[in-house]
Amino acid sequence: MNRENADRVVRFFIVIIVAAASLLSIYYASKVIYPFIIALIIATAINPVVGILERKWKFPRTLAVLTTLIVLIGIFTGLITLLIAEIVAGASYLATVVPEHVATLIKYLEKMFANQVIPFYNKLAGMFQSLDSGQRDTIMNSIDETSGRITESVTAFLQNFFLKLPGLVSWIPNAATVIIFSLLATFFISKDWERLSVLTSRLLPNKVKSSGIRVFADLKKALVGFVKAQITLISITLVIVLVGLLILRINYAITIALILGLLDLLPYLGTGTVFVPWIIYEAVTGNIGLAIGLGILYTVVIVQRQLMEPKILSSNIGLSPLGTLISLFVGFKLVGFLGLILGPVTLVLLTTLHKANVFRDIWAYIKGPPPKIMK
Repeated sequence: MNRENADRVVRFFIVIIVAAASLLSIYYASKVIYPFIIALIIATAINPVVGILERKWKFPRTLAVLTTLIVLIGIFTGLITLLIAEIVAGASYLATVVPEHVATLIKYLEKMFANQVIPFYNKLAGMFQSLDSGQRDTIMNSIDETSGRITESVTAFLQNFFLKLPGLVSWIPNAATVIIFSLLATFFISKDWERLSVLTSRLLPNKVKSSGIRVFADLKKALVGFVKAQITLISITLVIVLVGLLILRINYAITIALILGLLDLLPYLGTGTVFVPWIIYEAVTGNIGLAIGLGILYTVVIVQRQLMEPKILSSNIGLSPLGTLISLFVGFKLVGFLGLILGPVTLVLLTTLHKANVFRDIWAYIKGPPPKIMK
């Protein structure tokens, strides 16, 4: 290997080491400073509103930030209060109706057990007794092994659940602390936005600053677009479900539609966590018309979600529908449910870095300066 290729290999490993060290540093630092990352995101989001209050309404910067935060908290608290009130009203209704449905379901199961399960069991018992001892022992061993595996799985699930309960309880004060620190940090970051921007501009080299501004602007646009896309998708689902439930004359359709709209955030599970048991119950209890209606409504919700999600995401975050679909699938396979958010964000980041010529500059560094021409 000549000297030029050796230098390229060294520079390549330098790039890999620096990138890996940067990613690890960001990962471990974010676990400690994530309230301030949240604060930076909120401050970036409210900065245009603060600027309008400051320039057009002549608010002092501190008062503009404080007013914006108070209004934001008020809107959020109001929406949560309305949602809780609607859910409580719906829950009171369900508390009176569900026991009746459960009693009906139990009677149906008892009837089915008496008319179908017991005769079927007696038939199996007769067939079992007709087998020789070796075959009976094999079947019993298989049953014992299966029941043992089921018991182990259930036991492990219950143990994990109860072991995580203290963590869930301790999460409540931790969440309150994070919210308080995030709001305080949002206030101070937004109040000193101009000074912090000037300070950051002085600390960064011109090349990094120009690329960083473009990357930050594109990421901000993508993040806002992603949130808008999710709100749009949830709103579409909520409207479709609400209209469908009103057509089917379901009581407390608004409460159920709100719950299903929120559940629509859960990938793959989503509205099916309510629709599937509901459809099965109505079919089992003999309400076939309602079961068919709910089945059609659930099908419409699933189809529109699958058709609209890539298109809406791509139009809001600036990616092609195919690229968005691939990022969603790869993200889900690698990270799980969180990957459905990280996948498009990662793709946006890579696209933004490419547009900012970051990869081109890295490749130019690895290649090194062009060889000098000897005269």
